[in-house]
Amino acid sequence: MAKQTFGVIVTSRNIFPGALAVDARKKITAVLASMGHECIMVAEGAVDNGAIETFQDAKKCAELFQSNRDRIDGIIVILPNFGDEQGVVAAVDMAELKVPVLVQACSDETTSLELAGRRDAFCGKLSVCNNLYQYGIAFTNTQLHTCSIESEAFARDIARFAGVCRVVRGLRRARIGAIGARPEAFHTVRFSEKLLQASGIQVVTVDLSDIFAAANRLGDAHSDVQARIKAIRNYGAIPADTPQADVLRQAKLCTAVEQWLTENECVASAIQCWTSIQNNYGCAACLSMSMMGEAGRPSACEMDIAGAVSMLALNLASGGVPSGFVDWNNNYLEEQDKCVVTHCSNYPKSFMGADVEISRLDILGQSLGAERCFGGIKGRLAAGPFTYARISTDDTRGTIKAYVGSGDFTDDPLECNGGVGVCRIPRLQHLLDHLCRAGFEHHVAMNRSRCADILHEAFSRYLGWDVYHHAAVKSEPAD
Repeated sequence: MAKQTFGVIVTSRNIFPGALAVDARKKITAVLASMGHECIMVAEGAVDNGAIETFQDAKKCAELFQSNRDRIDGIIVILPNFGDEQGVVAAVDMAELKVPVLVQACSDETTSLELAGRRDAFCGKLSVCNNLYQYGIAFTNTQLHTCSIESEAFARDIARFAGVCRVVRGLRRARIGAIGARPEAFHTVRFSEKLLQASGIQVVTVDLSDIFAAANRLGDAHSDVQARIKAIRNYGAIPADTPQADVLRQAKLCTAVEQWLTENECVASAIQCWTSIQNNYGCAACLSMSMMGEAGRPSACEMDIAGAVSMLALNLASGGVPSGFVDWNNNYLEEQDKCVVTHCSNYPKSFMGADVEISRLDILGQSLGAERCFGGIKGRLAAGPFTYARISTDDTRGTIKAYVGSGDFTDDPLECNGGVGVCRIPRLQHLLDHLCRAGFEHHVAMNRSRCADILHEAFSRYLGWDVYHHAAVKSEPAD
């Protein structure tokens, strides 16, 4: 996980002891360093006690933050005492970084509230948040109203906030490769490029014929192709009767796709994975997508661009754990909180959680010819926790909507082809009712982590999307 950098504002009010601010600076610097992060804040000697209070202090802070805008992922506001709400909001407003903001207030540590050690940050935090609200500046609150800078509770807040910052920064500058056209049968995955662009997400297109041409230009002995053949054979078990030509064809496709994504600086993609690629090139796209996903560049099936964004968001929130892309596919007997998820599949092998088989697609192989369909990733999803997420562009309403939640893969018995698993989600029927009524797609991204809360905060508070958090809802009816 890449190191993150936070702009830090320690604020103070001059009727309180300045030593509290000096001490807070030392503690927050040490805490962030221990978590692998860097911080940028006004030098201690540049303002009284190194704390932001006056308008002139705020100008110095804003100028420092502006000069480091490319480095700063988020802003952390520390109140060692009541603080100065106008100084804080002026610094954030004038910096114009448009990054997430976390507000922390230090707890009073004694029942003796004499001025010599009194903080009143409990009260000051309300004033700071009130002013941020007035200015329309979105901010994240700590789980506890006040806490120690060195507490475990605040460490959890920082970890969560870091995830929120990764999602916001990553999505606001994301370039998503759209490789091929949407399969005609899949009106489900239609989307609005303009709505995504309004959130900073750029879609970059290419025709499949360009990818096929690039793959066919690669010589069999090309160093990238030979390296990819070796990587494919190390990636999973390939049936002994698989022709070498099938593996070679896959290696060239993988190389061509990844070269195009790299040249166009795309961090994720969606691919027209059937039927043109089988009929006109002679293999499945699943293996290429799986290997890219394993390397941290998620790829969604059936040209589902919004699905690819969902996968990328999960990667960012989890700190780099590869995401899978599944169909909500079948009920599981009469167990109403369980269902079957499946795809052909394109799952990264770490998402599978077990050894994988690389072979021919089962369903498409019957209709298109097995000889055209090598490259499916097959196996059973291992038991364990996961987070699921889905975004969708609601063109009629002119908004982006999403849902997030968590569940567990189980080891319940199941016989099914492809990449398959059984999952348990509390109140699954309520979730499915919401998906039907809100017009969500049958595709969903999943990730072997617990990060739904991070996604909910990033999507709703900072990206302005309409988010249904399944875990946050108890018993009210679906919208």
